[in-house]
Amino acid sequence: MGQLFRSEEMTLAQLFLQSEAAYCCVSELGEIGMVQFRDLNPDVNVFQRKFVNEVRRCEEMDRKLRFVEKEIKKANIPIIDTGENPEVPFPRDMIDLEASFEKLENELKEINTNQEALKKNFLELTELKHILRRTQQFFDEVSVFLSVVPLRPHYGVRWSSRTGFVAGVIGRERIPTFERMLWRVCRGNVFLRQADIEDSLEDPATGDQVHKSVFIIFFQGDQLKNRVKKICEGFRATLYPCPETPQERKEMLAGVNARIEDLQMVLNQTEDHRQRVLQAAAKTVRVWFIKVRKMKAIYHTLNLCNIDVTQKCLIAEVWCPVSDLDSIQFALRRGTEKSGSTVPSILNRMQTKQTPPTYNKTNKFTSGFQNIVDAYGIGTYREMNPAPYTIITFPFLFAVMFGDMGHGALMTCAALYLVLRESRLMAQKNDNEMFNMVFAGRYIILLMGVFSVYTGIIYNDCFSKSLNVFGSGWSVRPMFDPQVGGNWTFATLEGNRLLQLDPAIDGVFKGPYPIGIDPIWNIAVNKLTFLNSFKMKMSIILGVIHMLFGVSLSLFNHLYFKKPLNIYLGFIPEVIFMSSLFGYLVILIFYKWVSFTARTSKDAPSLLIAFINMFLFNYNDPSNKPLYSGQMGLQIFLVLIALACVPCMLVVKTLVLRRQHLWRKHLVRQVRPGQLGARIKSFNFADVAVHQAIHTIEYCLGCISNTASYLRLWALSLAHAQLSEVLWSMVMHIGLSSRSFGGFFLLTIVFFFFGVLTVAILLIMEGLSAFLHALRLHWVEFQNKFYSGQGFKFLPFTFESILDGRFEE
Repeated sequence: MGQLFRSEEMTLAQLFLQSEAAYCCVSELGEIGMVQFRDLNPDVNVFQRKFVNEVRRCEEMDRKLRFVEKEIKKANIPIIDTGENPEVPFPRDMIDLEASFEKLENELKEINTNQEALKKNFLELTELKHILRRTQQFFDEVSVFLSVVPLRPHYGVRWSSRTGFVAGVIGRERIPTFERMLWRVCRGNVFLRQADIEDSLEDPATGDQVHKSVFIIFFQGDQLKNRVKKICEGFRATLYPCPETPQERKEMLAGVNARIEDLQMVLNQTEDHRQRVLQAAAKTVRVWFIKVRKMKAIYHTLNLCNIDVTQKCLIAEVWCPVSDLDSIQFALRRGTEKSGSTVPSILNRMQTKQTPPTYNKTNKFTSGFQNIVDAYGIGTYREMNPAPYTIITFPFLFAVMFGDMGHGALMTCAALYLVLRESRLMAQKNDNEMFNMVFAGRYIILLMGVFSVYTGIIYNDCFSKSLNVFGSGWSVRPMFDPQVGGNWTFATLEGNRLLQLDPAIDGVFKGPYPIGIDPIWNIAVNKLTFLNSFKMKMSIILGVIHMLFGVSLSLFNHLYFKKPLNIYLGFIPEVIFMSSLFGYLVILIFYKWVSFTARTSKDAPSLLIAFINMFLFNYNDPSNKPLYSGQMGLQIFLVLIALACVPCMLVVKTLVLRRQHLWRKHLVRQVRPGQLGARIKSFNFADVAVHQAIHTIEYCLGCISNTASYLRLWALSLAHAQLSEVLWSMVMHIGLSSRSFGGFFLLTIVFFFFGVLTVAILLIMEGLSAFLHALRLHWVEFQNKFYSGQGFKFLPFTFESILDGRFEE
């Protein structure tokens, strides 16, 4: 796990790689993925770098493989992924790979060209076959037409025995427009007959299935013939020669059928050969992709290096974790041995004032929580990492809003399925973006479900119903009823819809429920009032504790970066300010819970009014009596202490910073005159004062707004409980209300809809809502107390993305 609570310690190192060993050394570094190369040639054009030709050759091989992959997918042949991790080919193997890919590409192109020509010929013969079959019917129809046309003078033409015709095939969707165009251009002096080809035909160029129609056009004269042919050409109709006599058409049809049969046999053989070539390529195309892209990545990385004047050594600069230096050294030795070089590669740590990248080591469990933190901002180098604490606080705050045993159990089971079958699901490489997002957060969802079960036990809520496991702590038998002058009887219970239990009467309240909320509250009329008060106070308690914890973590940042001024004039005033106000409010809540009994609770003062009067210094309110003796003096003292912390953060820190700058400036002038600008950074008092003012105002106002923001825990929890109760009463109650035999079938249908609505509304929609609110509480209310998130991520040179199977661009 490394340093989980703080990002890894990084160092800048120089690598001296011999020219003959550089390729293998970079290859080994890519396998372990622990170094981030810096570009030492930022001003050099990419086309003028040392290994640009090798990169181009790799890109050309990659292009050929993409062509092969496209043909494999077009043939619906699965690409075999054995999970093999092939070694990087040596530079001398590039020629063999290029020759293999060139041969494969040319073979496939030749097969495709021949197949397309054969399919085009097959299409033409098929269309001609349909024309010859339909022609005789067309000629019979036009004979009848020509016999009656002289009697219909409105056609404007007299047909003779020397009438010409053309026959062809056209797309079925163009027929109506084609017919109108012929009628208008030829002024009705043509006779068109058409019939649909029932079977779809394959376009040889695209491979799509198209629907076409056969047509024949009769006309008279060369002028109409030229017009008809131009119209056919404009509508992309294909014209075919057609004999005039039935005998000739019959003989041609027989010849066409024979040619079609021969051509079909050749097409089948061509397709079989193409399938064999593609199936052989599908077995190794993934390995080829990995090899080529590894080579390309290596040459691209080598282009980031400098070459010394002797052309025998490459110099690189890398960021790497200090804890992994031994692994990097070992990888360099492996690369040197593999290349056959006798000169070892050298790794030299460098001293630098540049800010290193931030690197937090994760595993499959912590990566999801780290991604939540990184989505807010990459942590500043070596500052406290919120991810370890988020592992617990995030699912817990989610569960406070989502607390339900039933819904939590369903969520746990769904996440547990993803966790237990993660190896098989990862091997399937699902391309669904939504599924991949849920799968990546499977451990987050698992903890959210487990915590929701826990908070559901505390709320005693399971699908809006309570579980009476230990027996209620309330009893109605000894309850005194002043109207009847004695204890309640069964007649009293049956005759009154609403009765109120008074905990002040002895024997009514036997004791608290062992764990969670008493189940009797589920049937109480004032259930919502009770839960409102309980959950609102609980939200404030959790919020203040969460924020104080965030402020406390800032202390470790100040100690690590050796900034005592931030401790005395930042951390301590911040803790005092929040504790004296909102920490005091939490203490009042607990004090009220333990100091008032059932008999005295009616006289308990309002905490909200008491807290408002604390800021107004109003202690003469007759409607709100003090909670304890000496309350006025303590609260005045706490408010004054909180107010005193504001100028301490706002003014004193700025003045101290200015005083320290002047002292360093005076000291340097005495020790080394003339070197002031090189050793002392400039200090802009106005900028520092404005920055400190913004931070102070943001913190003080944020303490109020952030505490109020935690009330979303109360609001979302009540909303979830009410939605669950409405769903039960409006859906499930219908199925349970029937007592007949048919009610069983009704219950089955109702339960199906209840399950669908539960998953869609309460699990997915409400779960997503609670997730987003928990996310906001961590980003805004918690992390801003100690986490600046102004760093940049460590991006090591690694082959991992290729090895995971993401070889498609």
